[in-house]
Amino acid sequence: MNQKEMFLQLVSFNKKAFENTFNAVVVFQDQSESLFKGMLGQATWLPEDKKAGVGDWVKAYKKTRDDYRKSVDDGFKKLEELISKPFPGEKAA
Repeated sequence: MNQKEMFLQLVSFNKKAFENTFNAVVVFQDQSESLFKGMLGQATWLPEDKKAGVGDWVKAYKKTRDDYRKSVDDGFKKLEELISKPFPGEKAA
């Protein structure tokens, strides 16, 4: 196995580890959101505008989470492209 294959396997492993961890965080956040919405539904003392503010907060963190995921995926893609290029002095395959 040459260095390029080892680096690509290392990147692949790290990408899969990130995906698994990220997906676990998403599940946790979605469950927390569901629980929180249930609590807000029962909080009759809380004004509706405050409940709407929580909804805006949820939208914001989901957008940020999606943007972060896209950024990391782009980084992995660029790294894989960089590693796939011929090293200096190496003949292209």
